[in-house]
Order: sequence, then structure tokens, then C-alpha cells
Amino acid sequence: MNRRPVRLLALAAALILALAGCATSNPTSGAPASSAAGTVRIGSANFPESEIIAEIYAQALEAKGIKAERHMQIGARDIYIGALKDGSIDLVPEYTGNLLQYFDPKTTATTPDEVDKALTAATPAGFTVLTPAPAEDKDSYNVTKEFSDKFHITSLADLAGYQGTLKVGGNPELAERPYGPKGLTSVYGVPADRLSFVAISDGGGPLTVKALQDGQVDLADIYTTTPAIKDNGFVTLADPKNLIMPQNVVPLISATAGTATVTDTLNKVSAALTTDGLLALNARNQGTEKASPAQVAKDWLKQKNLV
Repeated sequence: MNRRPVRLLALAAALILALAGCATSNPTSGAPASSAAGTVRIGSANFPESEIIAEIYAQALEAKGIKAERHMQIGARDIYIGALKDGSIDLVPEYTGNLLQYFDPKTTATTPDEVDKALTAATPAGFTVLTPAPAEDKDSYNVTKEFSDKFHITSLADLAGYQGTLKVGGNPELAERPYGPKGLTSVYGVPADRLSFVAISDGGGPLTVKALQDGQVDLADIYTTTPAIKDNGFVTLADPKNLIMPQNVVPLISATAGTATVTDTLNKVSAALTTDGLLALNARNQGTEKASPAQVAKDWLKQKNLV
């Protein structure tokens, strides 16, 4: 039996597949890989609020027929930005001021409008920041009420007059952030030799709260929408010199994933997300209810008529 036609057909098929592979490869060196058609890969940082917002993004997109692939609790900003750059994820919830300082450490922007404009300009090619939400969750320095009352400290400006060593607790990366201990020295005049940094890797969560309660730290960096601040009567120190920049929630997305439907859906989510809303979402997740991020997101989207 003559098998030559079969072999020729097989060779032709192999050549077609090889050419198809060349046609779909990305010729741009270092560019993020594109996700599968119709799929948006969503990541979150390693703290509960970020996962809740990421879950809201995912469910809102799924309601529009877009497949969402979840990659939650990736890590700190350096890690998930790396994942965006190498194409492992396409979308992550971010915060305007901190993201701007990450992209442009020398920025002088202070007001929300200045931050938004500077962030748009500083965002690297291949990525886009969408419309920020009214919701703001920013780093804040907190002390116990006892500490505040004893040393008459209600503002970061008061710290320069504190005579003891201030133990500052926060995520490891806070040590190098512009608003970390270095900023307390350069902006508020707190002597560097009176600052001792204690790294706590939980994004201002229960471990940080306990460290402040137990006196392991005197000053703790806790996000402003954390229910534990109010629950424990902590005093959030005023920041009259704007050491900590505006921090509105904003989607950071790969340009390849930012289709019209995706962008419109995420912008509608952002428009409905307020600071009080964030507090309520976090309270359900971190309080006695212990509702999962998925359940919290589902209920919020229904309440806002977004699904």
C-alpha cells in the first residue's frame, strides 16, 4: 500500500501548525503575555480588602460574560507588579498615592487631582489606570488611647517632641517607603536614632493590631478602613503635612486586557465604591460574621445593581 500521500498530508499539517504558532507569538521582547481570549486574570495583594475588591472585579466581569481567573493573596506591591509585568496577571486593585510613589518616588503631587494626573503620566507603557473610586483607604499611623493621653500625642507633628524610642510597626516594605520612618524624620523631624522599626507581615491586620495593643510597638501603620481602629479605640494621628498621599482605589490593568466592556464594567464598579462602603465590606469580612470575600463581593454587587 502506497503511504506517501499520507506522509505528505502529515507534513503539510505540521507546517500549517508551525506557521500558526509563529503568527500568534508575541514579537515584542519583554511585553506582557496576553491572556486567553475572553479571560481576565485578576490578582490581589496579601491583605483582605484587596482580595474583596479583586473579587468584586471578578464577579462584575463574569456577570458580563467575561471569564475571570483568580490569583489572590499574591503578596506585596513589588510582587504583584512583577506578576503584571511578566503577564501572570492582567488586573489588580491599587491605591493611587502609593502606586504613584512606586512608579515615581520623586513625585511632589499631594492633592487627589495632582496624584491622579501624575499617576496617569507615570504608569508604564502597556498598563493603564482606570477611573479612581471615591473610596479611599490610606496608610495611617495609630497609637493607643493610653499612649496618646499620656504623652499628649494626636498628630505626627507631636512625635518630634517624644523623648523615648518610638517602635514603629508595619509591613516590611514600610521601612523603605517615603511615608515610612524616613518620612517621619524628613517631614516631621523625628530623630532617626529615636525610631526603631518592627516588621510585621500582615498588611496592618490582626498581628499589627495585637502588637499595638500589647505594647510591642508604639506606632502602627494600619489602613484607615480597618474596623479594628474603631473597635479598639486607637487614635489615628493627624497628618498636617500630607506625608501620606491620597489613596483612592483604582484598577491597574494590562492594556491588552482593557477592552471596552472590561473598562466600562470596572469604571461602574469604581463609581459605586465609597469609603464607608469599604468599611462595611471589611467589617463583614473581619468582624464576627467572618463572611468570605466572595460572599461579601456578591452581596455588594447585588445591592448596587451591578449584576
